[in-house]
Amino acid sequence: MSGIYTKLVIFDCDGTLVDSQHIIMDAMRETFAANGVAHVSDAAVRSTVGLSLDEAIKLLVPQGTPDHIAELVEAYKSTFYRLRVEQDSGPDPLYEGTREALTALDKAGYLLGVATGNSRRGLDRILKEHDLADMFVTLQTADGHPSKPHPSMVLKAVAEAGSTVENTVMVGDTSYDMLMGCKAGAHSLGVNWGYHAVDELLEAGAKHVASDYAEIPALVRTWVGETS
Repeated sequence: MSGIYTKLVIFDCDGTLVDSQHIIMDAMRETFAANGVAHVSDAAVRSTVGLSLDEAIKLLVPQGTPDHIAELVEAYKSTFYRLRVEQDSGPDPLYEGTREALTALDKAGYLLGVATGNSRRGLDRILKEHDLADMFVTLQTADGHPSKPHPSMVLKAVAEAGSTVENTVMVGDTSYDMLMGCKAGAHSLGVNWGYHAVDELLEAGAKHVASDYAEIPALVRTWVGETS
């Protein structure tokens, strides 16, 4: 890393780097059914992906007491990991073009980071499964920060990378990612292959919504410049 002019690109994980929708939806449905929660639509669940788990469940079960919410959070975690073992479906797949875009940015001298509502345990598993851990210089998870869209994760990532918010791009698939980037003062870049619709991303402050990973390196270069 060289000085305060380091250029940083931060990626969300679920819905941006990997397609984890199937197991998230299955785990949430089973958790609610087993714990007496009235039907919650799949659309409602998808709308909360990106938030920290406790914040997502608070939104989905607004009548829940703090104790009930805490019980549902723990039940979801147990269900998620059990389903992963039972389904034995292998790692959540990377979206098409993910590895190629990350490699192109890395070779061009941009530093890479992750800011996710996932746990550090979950993120470490995903990066290990796809042999991506060495690509990222900063990893921010729900374990150590307020839920998105609070800017804490972006600001900590910028500090750890030795960058500035003006030289940082936040890439994500939800309005929470876009709002988080904007609140931090970074450039927010949406992607249209995740959980929130294009109009939601634009309304939340996305400067652009990419429809293909191949677009991202050129957009980063346009917004924050070359690395040298």
